[in-house]
Amino acid sequence: MSAAARSLFPALSATSEVYLDSASTTQKPRRVIDAVHGYHSERTANAGRGTYPWASSLTRRIEDVRAAMAEFIGAAPDEVVFTGGATAGLNAVALSWALTNLADGDEILYSPRDHASNVYPWQQVRQLLARFGRTVTLVPYRVTALGEADTDDIAARVTARTRLITVSHLHHVFGALNTLEELRGRIDPAIALCFDCSQSGGHLPVRVEELDADFAVFSAHKMFGAPGTGVLYCRRRRHGELAPFLPGGNSAVALDDSGLLAGAMPQLLEGGTHNIPGILALGAALEVLDEVGLDAITDHNRALTQRLIAGLRPIAGLEFLPGPAYAPCETGYGIVSFTLAGISATDLGFVLSELGFLVRTGAHCVPAEHAPTDEDSVRVSTHLYNTFDEIDRFTECVATIAEEVS
Repeated sequence: MSAAARSLFPALSATSEVYLDSASTTQKPRRVIDAVHGYHSERTANAGRGTYPWASSLTRRIEDVRAAMAEFIGAAPDEVVFTGGATAGLNAVALSWALTNLADGDEILYSPRDHASNVYPWQQVRQLLARFGRTVTLVPYRVTALGEADTDDIAARVTARTRLITVSHLHHVFGALNTLEELRGRIDPAIALCFDCSQSGGHLPVRVEELDADFAVFSAHKMFGAPGTGVLYCRRRRHGELAPFLPGGNSAVALDDSGLLAGAMPQLLEGGTHNIPGILALGAALEVLDEVGLDAITDHNRALTQRLIAGLRPIAGLEFLPGPAYAPCETGYGIVSFTLAGISATDLGFVLSELGFLVRTGAHCVPAEHAPTDEDSVRVSTHLYNTFDEIDRFTECVATIAEEVS
């Protein structure tokens, strides 16, 4: 990527440290920062609540962002729900769809090694339904040595009671891409497919129709946007199965003798005041991503990933976690995790930070029962603002540390 692309991010010009933690959150372009500041400093108002120009203008701008996000993922605007983040989106699926539609004996297939936000909501639904006499079974599926969801294992575990399969589109630790395309024609099309696109959104092209997704969640702060904002894609064929999980202002429901009546999507799932500055920031982030180009970002991250793997592979005592380091071809989406003999991941991360390299360490939000402390790792995650020189200096630094602790 050119220096011009890097210059879009003010925080990087103010430091000599190397930021390698974009899977946690991305740096913010100036346009995104200006969008947040602009809302709070000029014509601050609420959207969808008034007919005066300040309010009506914001209402239009929010719907413009909705339309832009819909185009970004290949959806219709009424399939795009604004949430408080990807975690909020997955919980919305659990509470708005699963809690309402799952019957006694139904099953959900999931990976215990996914992010906790794609594990705990389903566990909570199981616990809630158990209180009302409905037993829902969570069926775990395996992950391959490449870090991918084992689709053969998934297909073998599907039964007539399977109602949902949930998966990370791009795994937050392994950096492996999952599309579930190998399951096409092998499972009942009525089974709902849910994709956690927190790591893929803004990193590579995501088309929900190609994924055959019923639900997909996106995290704005991982795609150049602001924290506290996300998007839930709800396929139109599922709209009639949804119930409001956050009823209140703006949620388009009414009360009659039978209780709450479902209103129109997407307002059905958007109870309360929108995170207006966050949504406007998302709109600005989408503009930046469109101008830079997702294909260019994908190519750059693949090249950085291969450069990183090549630099780390010769280091004695270094072991890669499942992921692109084991792939038979050159692949990678900007996420590589590893351990180093002789030093804990936490200590290695601290030493690296003292030397100016900022990485994530630990279990990376994998549920504790599936990520014991002796499996903690260092995760390196890149984006368009990272350079080959940064990767080379990082791998040289790790090599030096490895020699000292061996």
